[in-house]
Amino acid sequence: QVQLVESGGGLVQPGGSLRLSCAASGSFSSINTMTWHRQAPGKARELVASITTGGSTDYADSVKGRFTISRDNAKNTMYLEMSSLRPEDTAVYYCAAHVTLFTRSYVGWGQGTQVTVSS
Repeated sequence: QVQLVESGGGLVQPGGSLRLSCAASGSFSSINTMTWHRQAPGKARELVASITTGGSTDYADSVKGRFTISRDNAKNTMYLEMSSLRPEDTAVYYCAAHVTLFTRSYVGWGQGTQVTVSS
């Protein structure tokens, strides 16, 4: 079982910046792709960014050029640097890790951290 703990959420003004962290621990053989998702009130959860073990990244069009995903494999930690934040970025942000334990693959989810963009 993989445990994911997110941190860094909070209140920020439009145009501001925020850095989210996601630390993984528990029982697994390896962590493969890690992803960030968000869910606004009354909306479906959406994928915002992903990063492979080798560092290849992908972003949703709505955040491309404003958000940067990264990871520190030695620390089993993933980050999301957010800049030029907009009110529509307000959501609960979740991290997920695609992990392998022996021959089986699983997806673990964090508890979520609230990001509010408002003046």
